[in-house]
Amino acid sequence: MSPSGKPCQLVVCRGCCCGTKKKRPGVDHKGQLERLSGLEDHEGRQVPVRVSKCLGICFKANVVVVQPSAQGRAGGGRPVWLGEFTEDRLIDDLDDWIFEGGPGIAPVPESLEPHLTSKNAKKPKKSKLRKKAKAKKKAADADRAKRKDEARPGGKKDKKKKKAKKAKKSATAKKADKKAKK
Repeated sequence: MSPSGKPCQLVVCRGCCCGTKKKRPGVDHKGQLERLSGLEDHEGRQVPVRVSKCLGICFKANVVVVQPSAQGRAGGGRPVWLGEFTEDRLIDDLDDWIFEGGPGIAPVPESLEPHLTSKNAKKPKKSKLRKKAKAKKKAADADRAKRKDEARPGGKKDKKKKKAKKAKKSATAKKADKKAKK
């Protein structure tokens, strides 16, 4: 890489979800941003870091985009999107990759491959099995509540029994009335 060429750049999402303890508890988001801001390429140049309000794939929080250097772009490198970027070891792996040249020059390290994503990533749909299990649980809860309601005094079962007794009595009374009239 020539000294006049631009180094790799990072875009770090820190919007509604990325960089928040609510979405990703247990991560030192501020510390992560500081470490990313301290990365240097193999020529000792500081890697510029831009903070974005939202990159739009919130379900992959925290998101980091690695933009290729001028030489990497000339070599066919394109921005690489990394999602679920929450572990400290990933920053070390990213640092090593950028030091080797980054997108267009060095292949993506194996440790970062599971985190590859894109700006067009679609949120995965809930599996049908999960939906079926949820519906089954809801039906079981409703059935349990119905049985509980019927079992308690004054519940539906008691009311049904009382109605049946009342109907039986009135039927018996009607028969008795008919016999008395004859």
